[in-house]
Amino acid sequence: MRIRIVGAGAMGRGIAQWAATAGHTVELCDVRTEAVAEAAGFVRSMLERAVQKGRMTAEDATAALGRLVPLDDPWAEGPDVELAIEAVREDLATKTEVFGRLERALPASAVLATNTSSLSVTRIAAELKDPTRLAGLHFFNPVPLMRIVEVVPGAATRPEIPPLLTALVESCGHRAVTVADTPGFLVNHAGRGLVTEALALLEETVADPAGIDRIARDVLGLRMGPFELMDLTGLDVTAAVIDSIWDGFRHEDRLRPSYLTPNRVAAGLHGRKTGRGWFPYGTEAAAPVPEAPVTGDPDRPVHVVAASPATDHAVALREALSAAGATVVTGAEVPAGALVLVPVWGTTVASAVAAHGLPAGRTFGVDPLPPAGRRRVLAVTPAVEAAAARDARAVLARASDGGEPFAVSVVRDTAGSVAQRLLASIVSVSASIAERALATPGDIDLAVTTGLGYPVGPLAWGDRIGAARMLELHRALHATTGDPRHRPTRWVTERAALGLALTDPGTSPADCLDGDEEGAV
Repeated sequence: MRIRIVGAGAMGRGIAQWAATAGHTVELCDVRTEAVAEAAGFVRSMLERAVQKGRMTAEDATAALGRLVPLDDPWAEGPDVELAIEAVREDLATKTEVFGRLERALPASAVLATNTSSLSVTRIAAELKDPTRLAGLHFFNPVPLMRIVEVVPGAATRPEIPPLLTALVESCGHRAVTVADTPGFLVNHAGRGLVTEALALLEETVADPAGIDRIARDVLGLRMGPFELMDLTGLDVTAAVIDSIWDGFRHEDRLRPSYLTPNRVAAGLHGRKTGRGWFPYGTEAAAPVPEAPVTGDPDRPVHVVAASPATDHAVALREALSAAGATVVTGAEVPAGALVLVPVWGTTVASAVAAHGLPAGRTFGVDPLPPAGRRRVLAVTPAVEAAAARDARAVLARASDGGEPFAVSVVRDTAGSVAQRLLASIVSVSASIAERALATPGDIDLAVTTGLGYPVGPLAWGDRIGAARMLELHRALHATTGDPRHRPTRWVTERAALGLALTDPGTSPADCLDGDEEGAV
């Protein structure tokens, strides 16, 4: 296939490298001719590096470079061009001008694709004489390494174009997901679950950014915590995406932005690229503050109380602590001086203290989510005794497998604790995408694991917990906080009631109309 790429910046040159390496002839052009030369040089250096690292042969690299055709005039006639990909700046007027010129320069059979990450594909296409020939083809940076592409049909896109683009993407070694033309498309939309909830936790002073990141990594198994991720992406970019999706979905509560970001953006605290974001960077930056050492008494007796009789979290915690050699006391009454540990699921420790008449000074919450790493989370209320908290931390640090002790984060009491809140939001936002039919469950999980690097797709993650247990968590968070951001989705509610997996697309009304209905009365 002969492909013309307009825009020789970071995205354009990445797409060019990807397509030429896969065997396609690529015309690379830009209104700045010097940008084309720079991009060609960059692609050459990337291919040479791949040869040096043994990822491709010198012959294949030479052949790929031979398929890269620098073009002086982006608007030159291209009778043999089958696909044109626009990768210019995110500005509607600029993109519509590009496609207007391409429409005149290329044959009517050529498909037009925009690499927009935030603009409406339908609005870009609306300015064309033939809007049916344009679709979104959203790559991620760096293109050769980020092996996921969003295929976005506009309202007028011809139905045969998305399958054609999907086949092209997958023939070149990447994965393609088909996504509705909505704000944020799929990956950026799904990613709001983690970031917006992390900001909400920080608003409530549940923990600091470093503490939330530790829990995200060591309990949930994320490669990067949400605040590290914002600093890497750029807080200016993250804040703009949050606001555009919030506005685009007409202020959906689940996507509510934080008041914390605008001032940081205005102050230039954008992350790594400015030397400081949520954390400092560079040679002059101070070393991260280490976690406080565990100093309490690990042998102090503990009594485990179930927050709800319907859960088995208390049993699991008792067994784990007993296996680690902790002194676990049983019985209906709390012994004098014993610490009280409450595994909370969407509720607060404070509510358990009130409901069960527990001693406020020595009652603590424990997150029952099985940690991906060696970390447990202890929740403290304003009424706890500091010395008792240090002892509780020491008890939770005990390991039963003879390995390293657990690290124990200490956070402020909040409904569900940190990891549950983050996971509930991740699942909830993706479930809302599924229930709107903006993408299939399989494509949601594929896009998030590939594009965001989560250890498992959001809906599959919810299935690991179980639809019924996830619904219990969402309902408890909603009831405890009164915040509509935690309102259970129809997707989770229905599947819990019907015994379906969250990853199961289920039967649609259209499915019920398929088949031979001849003879029906």
